[in-house]
Amino acid sequence: MNDDVPVSSRRQLRRTAVAVLGTVSLLVLAACGSADPTPTTASSTDAFKPVAQKEGSEITVWADATRVPGVQAYQKAHPNVKIKVVTYGGDANGANDLQTKVQLFDRAGSGWPDVAFSANVNDGTWASQGKSPYAAPVNQGVVSQSTLQGFADGALNPCTFNGNTYCLRNDLAQNALWYNKSLMEKFGYSVPTTWEEYQALGEKVAKEHPGYLVGTAGDAWSPEVYFWASQCPASTATGAKKVKVDLQDAKCTRMAKLLDTLIAKGSVSKDTVFSAGFIKNQASKVLMLPGPSWFGQVLFNSTFKTPKGQIAAASPLSFEGDAKNYTGNVGGGLWFVSSHSKNLQASADLVTWMTTSDAYQGTAGTYPAYKKAAVTWLANQKKTGYFAEDVGPVFKESAELIWPGWSATQYSQEAIYSSTVIPALNSGKTLTDTLDTWQTAITNKAKSLGYTVN
Repeated sequence: MNDDVPVSSRRQLRRTAVAVLGTVSLLVLAACGSADPTPTTASSTDAFKPVAQKEGSEITVWADATRVPGVQAYQKAHPNVKIKVVTYGGDANGANDLQTKVQLFDRAGSGWPDVAFSANVNDGTWASQGKSPYAAPVNQGVVSQSTLQGFADGALNPCTFNGNTYCLRNDLAQNALWYNKSLMEKFGYSVPTTWEEYQALGEKVAKEHPGYLVGTAGDAWSPEVYFWASQCPASTATGAKKVKVDLQDAKCTRMAKLLDTLIAKGSVSKDTVFSAGFIKNQASKVLMLPGPSWFGQVLFNSTFKTPKGQIAAASPLSFEGDAKNYTGNVGGGLWFVSSHSKNLQASADLVTWMTTSDAYQGTAGTYPAYKKAAVTWLANQKKTGYFAEDVGPVFKESAELIWPGWSATQYSQEAIYSSTVIPALNSGKTLTDTLDTWQTAITNKAKSLGYTVN
């Protein structure tokens, strides 16, 4: 999910990050969705009517490069299942490749993949819509209720529309406060517990250890790290196809001012953590970094090559006076079973295995959305010995602290932030100066997709 300002730079960063870890689902694809599908969603009272089934028929699976090895592992373990694997970008960072292709298949009346993975947590908003939605309502006899009930509380919310569940969640990407414990102890600093303490420490770091960083604001997912945690109503659903967008709300402006202060001091970077320059020159100077659970292995271990025993994670921060310390979410992919599939049994079995099996999820790079697999995953993280402290308690806590006021929409906050805010920051403007422009960009995109904005 990384992004940089010029399109050419974004493409280069994507290639760089893929080479580093193959985390295609975590990388940038330019621009957000296009045409709005028919705004009709099947009601939970409408019975799902599968197409004529053909037992044993081949299923086509679309997945990103990171998920393909898992599909291949499933195929090896189930040699009787015929699978055609198609590798695509995975709709990372707000891309709309899957939606565009599905619209073409809708017009042609054929070609839909039986199974599709999307790294864009917003894709359920269109896949569940239309007179004949692309996604099958998996709660209607496609996936067992016991499996659906095994996911973390709220994990399937981005998949649930009008009482039906249209996808299974691959992983969670809850944010925490990452920090370099070795450096913190060396500098004599305590881990902050509030955003005010975070700002004060950032100012202190800028003065006492110039060049060291406590955060970044140049990543495409920065809104989901900072503004989501601040409970900023950048996109809060108020009804069907209705959203509230108010970046002048005090819970937006307080975070903008905090980041502006630290950017000006030099302890918050305007670069993206996946850029070649950042990796080479600044990775070793990251003291703290609010960010998703996948930062641990994906960013610090595999990309930054931070030595074992240095990195730890702390609880999400809160502003003084807030009743609760909320956090945001950066990612958490979705698996769809096509309503057009002629082999729902095989399609559903693959999707269930990919999201729930210890064999795959227990060793995956990201925190599983399925609770049992998450227990295995955390135990395996501890066994690696990479972290300075056990991250399990913090991850479990932060998974329950994701603020519900940041809603899944058909437009991508990452794409809008990348095209609107990051260029402004790099031209010398502050976040505070850019809030109105940012709001206009969100509003215009939402309206273009049929939303009523208030």
